[in-house]
Amino acid sequence: MWKVKLLEELSSRELLAVLRLRIDTFVVEQTRIYHEVDDYDEVAYHIFYQTEHGVEAYARVFQLDDHVTFGRVVIKESLRGTGQGKALMNHVLATCHNHFPNQPIIIESQEQVVPFYEKFGFETIGAAFIFEGTPHVEMKLE
Repeated sequence: MWKVKLLEELSSRELLAVLRLRIDTFVVEQTRIYHEVDDYDEVAYHIFYQTEHGVEAYARVFQLDDHVTFGRVVIKESLRGTGQGKALMNHVLATCHNHFPNQPIIIESQEQVVPFYEKFGFETIGAAFIFEGTPHVEMKLE
């Protein structure tokens, strides 16, 4: 079932499942050592797909200065390539438009997933940069 919740609306089990998926992917699988939990978690809308097997897809959406952004986009490894990423992005974009209408969406994308975001109309802006040890680019959707 798809859910969209603020931090204070998450149950302790939902939060644990979300953090488990994020850490398993961004810290363990990608072998990156950084602060996975940050202050944006407190103000973000947390979008996730949860089954009896746990959280299988996740992203967070929040306001940043004069635009909306999203990140921590993740699909459980065993479900990648099944269309779950497209479903997640549809929920992410709907959340952006519903809660932050008429605002540009600017993200910092890992370079290897730029083609995925381009399918949704995002365009690369600026040069590549290293963030938390991983090459990223800024992308924008009007």
